[in-house]
Amino acid sequence: MKKLLIAAVILVVLLLVVGLAFGGMFVSRRNEMVTMREGIDAAWAQVDTVIQRRADLVPNLVATVKGVAAQEKEVFTNIANARAAMSGARTPSDRIEANDQMSGALSRLLVVVENYPELRSSQNFIRLQDELAGTENRIAVERRKYNQAVQQYNTYIQLFPNSIVASFAGYQREDAYFRTTEEARQAPPAVNFNQPEPQPQQ
Repeated sequence: MKKLLIAAVILVVLLLVVGLAFGGMFVSRRNEMVTMREGIDAAWAQVDTVIQRRADLVPNLVATVKGVAAQEKEVFTNIANARAAMSGARTPSDRIEANDQMSGALSRLLVVVENYPELRSSQNFIRLQDELAGTENRIAVERRKYNQAVQQYNTYIQLFPNSIVASFAGYQREDAYFRTTEEARQAPPAVNFNQPEPQPQQ
C-alpha cells in the first residue's frame, strides 16, 4: 500500500512538472505570436500611410496631365476607378489589390505622358513626378518590411510545437502578401526620347 501511495505521489508530481512546463511554453509561445501579430499590424500601418500619400498625389498629377492631354480619357477613367477602389478597400487584401490597380493605372499614365513633350518639360509636372517617384520608393521599402513580418509570423505558427499553441489560441495564417502582378513582370514599353516633336496642324 505504501509503495502504491509513493507511486501515486510521484505520478502527481511528474504531471504537475509537465503541466507547468507545458503551461510555461504555451504562454511564452503565445506571447511571441502576439508580438509578431502586432509587428504585422505596425508594418501594415506604414504601408497604408505611404499608399495613402501616393493616392493624395494622384489628383494633382491627373489635373496637370489633363491640362495638356485631355483626350486621354481611358487613362483618366482607369485612375478614377483605381482611386475609388482604394477608398472602398477595408481589409489589407482589398487594399493590396487596389494598390496594384493604382500602380497599373499610374504606369499607363506615365507612358502616355511620353507623347507630350510640353508636359515633360512642365516644372509642376516634374515636381509631382519626383514626389511620386519618392513615394513609390517608400512603398517598395515598406511593402518589403510588411512581407517579411508576415512571412516570419506564418513560419513561426506552422513550426511544431508552435502549431499546437496557434491552434489552441486561434492564431491563423496571414495571406495578405504583396505579390508581383503579371503586369509588373512585363517589360515596360520602350521610350524614345529622340522622336521628333509633333508638328502643329495647319
